[in-house]
Amino acid sequence: MIKIIADSSSNIEDIEGVVFESVPMTIYTDEVSYKDDKKLNLRRMLDYLKNYKGRSYTSCPNIAEWLEALEGGDEIYIVTVTSTLSGTYNGAMAAKKMYLENHPDAKIEVFDSKSTGPEMHLIVEKLAELIKMGCSFDEVCKKTKEYMKKTSLYFALGSLHNLVENGRVSKLVASALDVLGISIIAKASAIGDIKAIAKARGAKKTVEKMYQEIRNAGYHGGKIRICHVENESIALAFINRVKKDFANADIKYYLSRGLCGFYAEQGGLMIGAEL
Repeated sequence: MIKIIADSSSNIEDIEGVVFESVPMTIYTDEVSYKDDKKLNLRRMLDYLKNYKGRSYTSCPNIAEWLEALEGGDEIYIVTVTSTLSGTYNGAMAAKKMYLENHPDAKIEVFDSKSTGPEMHLIVEKLAELIKMGCSFDEVCKKTKEYMKKTSLYFALGSLHNLVENGRVSKLVASALDVLGISIIAKASAIGDIKAIAKARGAKKTVEKMYQEIRNAGYHGGKIRICHVENESIALAFINRVKKDFANADIKYYLSRGLCGFYAEQGGLMIGAEL
């Protein structure tokens, strides 16, 4: 059986035409925990975290969860959140080693996305496309790695609280948000951490600045995948801006799941683009 597996920061539940498994991350406070699976109520989690004053943090899938997702597969492709900011990739690699000990004929490739969210979505879609084309395991791996050099991830965030508290960005970067109404625009760097690149005040200027940053990076009408944290209006505004220049661009948007919702926070926008 051919399988694609990704941790839940990809925000993917199903991919048409292939066997897909999502391995859940977990969001914790000292009082409650939220498993990032299909049962998670994002609204309830965000409301709780907004009023919670204590410690909150996240954890990677455990080895048993990875092994459960791997079970039954003999050609398996795994996509993980960036290894620079998470131990998820290492967990997937450990599970791969254990699985191969019991299934020596299986083929497994683990892709470190150096990213998260909608850029992972693009990578998973490329894997599914190549599998449906009938490409060999080696061809799928080679072409996917080439494709990953041509995708990028951008963020528009009104708060960096959870990223700072969990050591994902520095307090120096967060200081850019000291003024109410300012959004920080950032991107996933080549090594997989978060790099602030601009600031904007208000939704209209944020959309325009994000679009210009993506255009300047080389976007010319390729796929775009958008993840929003209960901010559909800004997602639609960004789509409309892209469509002014690229009317036929393949763009999809969707509500965040738990992990991206936790880090991007209320109103956050994440954009994965082919460059």
